[in-house]
Amino acid sequence: MSGKHYKGPEVSCCIKYFIFGFNVIFWFLGITFLGIGLWAWNEKGVLSNISSITDLGGFDPVWLFLVVGGVMFILGFAGCIGAPRENTFLLKFFSVFLGIIFFLELTAGVLAFVFKDWIKDQLYFFINNNIRAYRDDIDLQNLIDFTQEYWQCCGAFGADDWNLNIYFNCTDSNASRERCGVPFSCCTKDPAEDVINTQCGYDARQKPEVDQQIVIYTKGCVPQFEKWLQDNLTIVAGIFIGIALLQIFGICLAQNLVSDIEAVRASW
Repeated sequence: MSGKHYKGPEVSCCIKYFIFGFNVIFWFLGITFLGIGLWAWNEKGVLSNISSITDLGGFDPVWLFLVVGGVMFILGFAGCIGAPRENTFLLKFFSVFLGIIFFLELTAGVLAFVFKDWIKDQLYFFINNNIRAYRDDIDLQNLIDFTQEYWQCCGAFGADDWNLNIYFNCTDSNASRERCGVPFSCCTKDPAEDVINTQCGYDARQKPEVDQQIVIYTKGCVPQFEKWLQDNLTIVAGIFIGIALLQIFGICLAQNLVSDIEAVRASW
């Protein structure tokens, strides 16, 4: 005996447990997002009446939590179970699923650049559709209020878009106290005010346009979003590039681990 032993291929423990640790975080985040979404639906009575999902005319923000949470849960499960157990099926599923998401993101980015005008029209339609349903869902209402406050805007292309809402339109048949007004989130903020005046938008659109600019934001959310995107293009591009590199890194690690596992099994 010479004392020399044949050393075959080995599975990298560093890669295996790095994938495991990284995906445990995503798994728990996915569970958290799903829990928040299901709790929100339970509070709104959706879980006791599933058919009410289609009742909302606009977008239900809870879907964001459920979809994002579901994707993170599936990816996290496949990664943190597949890596330590050296399950090539789960690891391949993880890399393929992550690759599909990356491809969809890349496709969406290219289409958004090529069809900018169409995207703008769809965004206009989306915002106005949600303006109609503003009072129908508290989560949607909070999302619209946050958007208008953050970008200091009102409506899709202007305050008059609130004519689409039955409570804010200026028709003579509208008996609402909010008639010809706008939500409080459209109001310009007074730094001296500590408490939000939720009635600040009452009758705002009955005033001359010059006076409206003093009381409420008159720019629409679509042009304000475009301006914000141009002002923060470097940051936004950096975030998307960072996410893309992270996805590519995850795919490469998973594929490398699969190759190591298959090589070890082939050497048995």
